[in-house]
Amino acid sequence: MRTTPHSATAAAILPLVGGAANVTSVAHCMTRLRLGLADRSLVDEGSLRALPAVLGLVDDDTYQIVLGPGTVAKVTPEFEKLVASETTEAPVPAAPTTAEALTPAAPMPAGAPANALPATTETPANALPATTETPVAAEPAARGSAPGTEAARLAARGAALKAAQRQRHATPVRLFLRRIANIFVPLIPALIGCGVIAGGNGLLLNLGWLPSLTPALAAVASGFMALIAVFVGHHTAKEFGGTPILGGAVAAVIVYAGVAKVTVFGTTLTPGQGGVLGALAAALLGTYVEKWCRTWVPDTLDVLVTPTLTVLLTGLVTLYGLMYAAGAATSAIGTAATWLLSTTGVFAGLILGGLFLPLVMLGLHQALIPLHTTLIEQQGYTVLLPVLAMAGAGQVGAALAVYVRLCHDHSLRTTIRSALPAGLLGVGEPLIYGVSLPLGRPFLTACAGGAAGGAFVGLFSMLGDRIGSTAIGPSGWALFPLLAGSGGLLPSAAIYAGGLLTGYAVGFGATYFFGSFGVAGGVCEADIAVPTDTSAATDPAAPADTATPTDTAAPHAPHAPEGNRTL
Repeated sequence: MRTTPHSATAAAILPLVGGAANVTSVAHCMTRLRLGLADRSLVDEGSLRALPAVLGLVDDDTYQIVLGPGTVAKVTPEFEKLVASETTEAPVPAAPTTAEALTPAAPMPAGAPANALPATTETPANALPATTETPVAAEPAARGSAPGTEAARLAARGAALKAAQRQRHATPVRLFLRRIANIFVPLIPALIGCGVIAGGNGLLLNLGWLPSLTPALAAVASGFMALIAVFVGHHTAKEFGGTPILGGAVAAVIVYAGVAKVTVFGTTLTPGQGGVLGALAAALLGTYVEKWCRTWVPDTLDVLVTPTLTVLLTGLVTLYGLMYAAGAATSAIGTAATWLLSTTGVFAGLILGGLFLPLVMLGLHQALIPLHTTLIEQQGYTVLLPVLAMAGAGQVGAALAVYVRLCHDHSLRTTIRSALPAGLLGVGEPLIYGVSLPLGRPFLTACAGGAAGGAFVGLFSMLGDRIGSTAIGPSGWALFPLLAGSGGLLPSAAIYAGGLLTGYAVGFGATYFFGSFGVAGGVCEADIAVPTDTSAATDPAAPADTATPTDTAAPHAPHAPEGNRTL
């Protein structure tokens, strides 16, 4: 079988997450490989982070390995093949393993290499965490002895901070929001694809090009959005333990053209009224009705009675209650979002852009996914996403400032260089948990950059130039093909680019001057370290064999424990 870079990445990841036997589920979103693991203590995080294809790690309800857009979609099937093949082959090596355990190792030197191969392969992977973590644990003594110590220390501290945050905020509300996110995340690829086609079609319409093709493109772009309620219903029932197809069936009532003949409270219903919120509520209700039926319906009648009652009862409640209520809610969401940015644009952008990174940390950003989807369904684009995307711009600016100021720290600069491309495309976890959050104050200055960029975009909304995104998921530079707005594509792109530049500049400046790096007079720490190193090297009392460790440790010792630890 031909080896590709993606299959090689999958093969490198599998043993570092405990092997196929430790993997209980495999899925992916736009940027992350999401794994269910039986025992997370078997994960070798140090070696995972060292893989070139891995942009970051997120330990959440699933163990998430950030690989980036495009890459994750190609690595996931290769990973699934490896898991399936190793699981199928697992019983075969069981006998040698048992025999090896019962047979003394010394009398059989000839057979040892073959039987010991898995152990030899596993031992370095299992040994790496100890090797990687030891300098972090012995940080003051070993800071100058290993070039990657500082980056490993910051990565470990970022992981510890995230684990503490997750444990502290594992509330029922957050868990519910996470389940809501699980409903919408699988829909993001279709939203992106249809959004890009809709944006391209809008450009052709504005330019008057290919008039015979634009109706076909409109149909391709709009087909999914016309039936999105069905997909939401399917995933809702699946997430909450119901039968997915029944969830899709009750949600399909919302988009059926025949609802135009139904009158509720003196008002005739319209197909699609209530949108994704109505579909979510209908499927959730249907799941509870289905579970209730299964508690009393005899097994012999279950296949007939349970589906019938689930669709009938839930369908009637949807028509005579949920569609009307959800329709009012979606109208209120659209009106509120438009009013918020058109009336208080600068202030709203400042708050939304500045608080989005903390919301991501706490997992509360998941509550915005149904709002984005509702706005896209109702208005054609979500005006909130370009504002929130400015948080990523502030993060990139802050990381660049850290790169410039900590010019002595080659390991941290390497981390930033590897994470910046992903950050520019809107994948912020590597920079958040690998750089800004462990350093402390740069995380706050990154939020300041996001606030400035959000205020910039909000200002133009107040002036009547609203911009939005036709899909959710991408941000950063990846959002440009999805932009739409009241003034057309080019003005929208110009406003968004101005917001990004503002976020970069303010994030950089705030971090550069207020990031608390322990730098005197604005001079790079590497320049300060030269006299210290020279005096240490020329000190006649200093042993010759300690000159190099002193030389390496000098830039770190005075600053990293104190100046880089401001919280």
